Amino acid sequence: MLSDLEIRKAKPAEKPYKIADCGGLYVEIFPNGSKLWRLKYRRLDKTETRISLGKYPEVSVAKARVERDKLKLQRKQEGIDPAADRRLKKLQARQAAENTFEAVAREWHAKQLLSWRPQQGKKVMAWFEKDLFPWIGARPISKITSPELLAVIRRIEARGAIEKSHRVLQVSGQIFRYAIATGRAEGEPATALRGSLAPVKTTHHASITEPSAVGGLLRAIAGYAGTPMAHGALKLAPLVFVRPGELRHAEWSEINFETAEWRIPAEKMKLDEPHIVPLSRQALEILEEMRTLTGRARYVFHSERSTQRPISENTINASLRRLGYSKEQMTGHGFRAMARTILDEVLHERVDLIEHQLAHAVKDTNGRAYNRTAHLAERKRMMQAWADYLDALRDDRKVIAGNFGRPA
Repeated sequence: MLSDLEIRKAKPAEKPYKIADCGGLYVEIFPNGSKLWRLKYRRLDKTETRISLGKYPEVSVAKARVERDKLKLQRKQEGIDPAADRRLKKLQARQAAENTFEAVAREWHAKQLLSWRPQQGKKVMAWFEKDLFPWIGARPISKITSPELLAVIRRIEARGAIEKSHRVLQVSGQIFRYAIATGRAEGEPATALRGSLAPVKTTHHASITEPSAVGGLLRAIAGYAGTPMAHGALKLAPLVFVRPGELRHAEWSEINFETAEWRIPAEKMKLDEPHIVPLSRQALEILEEMRTLTGRARYVFHSERSTQRPISENTINASLRRLGYSKEQMTGHGFRAMARTILDEVLHERVDLIEHQLAHAVKDTNGRAYNRTAHLAERKRMMQAWADYLDALRDDRKVIAGNFGRPA
């Protein structure tokens, strides 16, 4: 039987060699000086094999003998092959690591990126990393129960982010269904949670839609004493009535002064479809003013701190507050409702033209989606009529709706 002294004194040679202990246990000495415990035994089919028990001196003589005796007893009494059992446990550990909620969620997310916009992918991953992974990311996805998932989702709800809690629950359900489809889970705990969260309150973006009040708002905007970026964005917002995110991310490369068009690429649009915004004479004048300030930068309305970043998402709303309009009266998104209401109810424009210009999903009589150039000439006429009408409201001129929008 070996002693610690004998093992310590064993010197490396040009080739690996063994020094035996007893019962099939031995130490293998390698040319680089490392010493490895191994156990030689016969499988149930009588073939000889070996298994490693760890390095010396991390594994002492006493520990190696205890491990030897345990493995031999398991083989004799339970018929367990130590080498096969170890391979199985490694496989199970690897599968467990691959089948955690985080691993499955990231795999599912990578597949969605093939059809998602980059911004959407970043937003969903941010949900995962902030609200899901810290709590259930390391858990085997097959072991997560409905109460466990509910406890995690309610952390979001407790912050007052009710709508977000519903969205995260919905995405979680998709991840569990993907796990079922790929054989890594049998149940879908998210489905059982329907009705367990506080309902989302439907809210509408505050907007001014009464024409005389719109005139007052436009006069306030004209006299705004804020930064040039905020003032320019405020003046352009009612003329183009795009979503606030689309406005603040406007780039000079998208503006064509010759065709009087702003062409927004699909990746910036909610419906992942490119969009054309006809630019009225008034909108072009505002953009010409901005070009003298930011024409060499990427963004039309760049941040005061960096020309490589757009104005913040709060700029328009903060400017409206400085003008004295509360969040219950008017928001940046409210310019869309303003245009939608007045173009329909006052100027009597075709609803499909308005909806198309709002970049809503509009289909023809055969149920096919219009392409981005559909009715472009009519939309250009409508946008110029809208700008002329806003000028009349701003200047407090007598407005006769029939004078706008249609050729005499």
